Amino acid sequence: MPGRFITVEGVEGAGKTTQIRLLAGWLRARGHRVRETAEPDGTRLGAAIRALFATAPGPEPLAEAFLFAAARRQHVVEVIRPALAAGEIVLSDRFADATLAYQGYGRGIPLGAIEALNQLATEGLRPDLTVLLDLDVATGLARLEARPLDPFEALGLDFHERVRKGYLELAGREPDRFVVIDGHRRPEEVQAAIREAVGRLLR
Repeated sequence: MPGRFITVEGVEGAGKTTQIRLLAGWLRARGHRVRETAEPDGTRLGAAIRALFATAPGPEPLAEAFLFAAARRQHVVEVIRPALAAGEIVLSDRFADATLAYQGYGRGIPLGAIEALNQLATEGLRPDLTVLLDLDVATGLARLEARPLDPFEALGLDFHERVRKGYLELAGREPDRFVVIDGHRRPEEVQAAIREAVGRLLR
């Protein structure tokens, strides 16, 4: 049986990592083989690319888009496609929509250029389901105060507002692929909504 590809997207502090972990455990308990992964650091090359963003000065916006496309290409070839071919459910913390939201809506790179880069990197691979955890950006950033911020988390509120707006516009363009879930709810309520959406996909 072919695998399924599920991505989880959202603004900073939306709880993606926690929700993927909970979802993976739920799926495994039901007998599914699950591959948990993340962008950009789902491969050794991707992890090296992530480290470049911590340098000063960091990559400029178009260079960011190119670097994320390179990490995505390696991710697809090395991790995602082999797992799908083996019949696994792939759960990815971010994928191509993240570059549209962050470098497109957030940084101002033309969306058409990013879509072309994504097409090259993925050869048209698209998620079967994308879960968008929607959250007020100030709330999300407040959740991160207990730890040092990475370079993207540290960008201004206006940037993150543009990212959130971008994600919601992307979801509006593809309602058959996206499910938008209120990230302000308690984690167990968010997880219940995610499981409902994933259950529909698997049925």
